[in-house]
Amino acid sequence: MNNKKSGGFVPARWLRLMPIVFITYSLAYLDRANYSFGAAAGMAKDLQITASMSSLLGALFFLGYFFFQVPGAHYAENKSAKKLVFWSLILWGLLAAATGVVHNVHFLIVIRFCLGVVESAVMPAMLVFLSHWFTKKERSRANTFLILGNPVTVLWMSIISGYLVSAVGWRWMFIIEGLPPVIWAFFWWKLVSDKPSEAKWLNDDEKIALENAMHEEQKGLKPVKNYGEAFKSPLVIKLCLQYFFWSIGVYGFVMWLPSIIKAAPDMNMVTTGWLTSVPYVLAVIGMLTASYFSDKTLKRKAFVWPFLLVGAIAFYASYLLGADHFWISFILLVIAGGAMYTPYGPFFAIMPEILPRNVAGGAIALVNSMGALGSFAGSYIVGYLNGSTGGFGASYIFMAGSLLLSAILTMTVGKSRNASEQQPEPKLGVSAR
Repeated sequence: MNNKKSGGFVPARWLRLMPIVFITYSLAYLDRANYSFGAAAGMAKDLQITASMSSLLGALFFLGYFFFQVPGAHYAENKSAKKLVFWSLILWGLLAAATGVVHNVHFLIVIRFCLGVVESAVMPAMLVFLSHWFTKKERSRANTFLILGNPVTVLWMSIISGYLVSAVGWRWMFIIEGLPPVIWAFFWWKLVSDKPSEAKWLNDDEKIALENAMHEEQKGLKPVKNYGEAFKSPLVIKLCLQYFFWSIGVYGFVMWLPSIIKAAPDMNMVTTGWLTSVPYVLAVIGMLTASYFSDKTLKRKAFVWPFLLVGAIAFYASYLLGADHFWISFILLVIAGGAMYTPYGPFFAIMPEILPRNVAGGAIALVNSMGALGSFAGSYIVGYLNGSTGGFGASYIFMAGSLLLSAILTMTVGKSRNASEQQPEPKLGVSAR
């Protein structure tokens, strides 16, 4: 069977796996981001949470998220991503729902931290999972469809959560939005397999072709003995720092955008929900477009730093305008939000192309854990600056500076050591045997 005839095989993987992957990560992101709506809808008043404590609670998720990235990736690569994600779905759904029944800020501290710990393994596990199913020329798009669960979820979550907190209050919002992951866990378990060789919906020829294509890609990579050697790579270190500063901008934005919009004159929670969703529409368009051209050209860096630079400029311009020009400032925030999300697919395609499979998952997890640390810093410091200055100008400058540093670091990243870039792409037909 030639590659043209195997075209029916390629859509089968996309149509079968990507909706499942998308829904799973969407549910993870729902229970991560809806805290911002609880904070804007009266949680702080009901639980007597101070401004500084609210910033800490918003950030604690990411501190828990930081610690268990690498062990999660190691388990996913060497044991089972399927099993790890199954139990994570159940546990994070229950923890998210428990947020709606707490009456003490100390219990809320524990829940937010534990929620981060449980969800910490999901992103690296899912990226490892996709690396077993999609080749280099597909990987940026595959990663994008995974991470699209982030902006698309915030888009609909912003609207639904706005209505829920208006209709039933913030407590029932958390409870209602915490139940779907528990139900979905059993669909996940039934529908996915860790590797092509385990999939009953592929025939033997298709399994062999895909396994051979993956094996050919590994041949072009310089061997790396262990995680220690990979983590000391200058390229991995730069990517860690880059993602740290990038995540400061992203999660400062995600966690505090509802509060920024709600502070505008005559703004209610339903309108806040609709306006909060707008940047994520642009983000979806940008992510799909950038990942398509990144895979088409096999270039990664060129589809990362320009968007981060645009985000930095938009934040700074919004700061210069100030609160007196809300709608123009809001349009700039929409541009900043869309630009920050656009490069995710190309960025996470870098590691599997420069490192062999035995360490690539761990390197992804290390980079993602530094992103979690940046997310902690972003959500906490932005909240602190908002509270201490009584406005949003200082936090705009902080997020703009972080994105600028991230863009500069991306520009300094050297070329991939992947020798396979000069080799023809392995075909997925049976002839690949």
